[in-house]
Amino acid sequence: MSEKNEISFNLKKVYVKDISFESPLSPQIFLNEQAPEVDVQMNITHNKLEDSDLYEVVLTITVTAKGGENSFFLCEVQQGGLFELTGAEEEIPMVLEMACPNILLPFIREAISDLVGKGGFPQLLINPINFEALFRQKMMAQQSGQKPN
Repeated sequence: MSEKNEISFNLKKVYVKDISFESPLSPQIFLNEQAPEVDVQMNITHNKLEDSDLYEVVLTITVTAKGGENSFFLCEVQQGGLFELTGAEEEIPMVLEMACPNILLPFIREAISDLVGKGGFPQLLINPINFEALFRQKMMAQQSGQKPN
């Protein structure tokens, strides 16, 4: 394979872009013995920085914990990464949606676990995410003209 068909991939920086934790019913919510229902939502965004081979990738995870009508907490973290990508242009979307988020995932998992624990709640571990499967679903949806989930 020639070098023209290969992609060069370098991590330049990892950072928290935005972070939020809310527990509006504290401290009364700690008297509730009901276990909350936890909902986890994830999103990936990326953009190329002008006149460079640098891309910003932001992995956002929002965790909502509710019990009935009561909101236990809301936690949202945007974990950013700056990546240098050169080479095969057709491979770049796949790297931005699979490899980059895989690198950011451990950082965002730690940030969420710390925030939830410091908020007075039990440790929350975000499950591993199969970014390859999500990318393939997105590509299949785009090919069939549907909007991805």
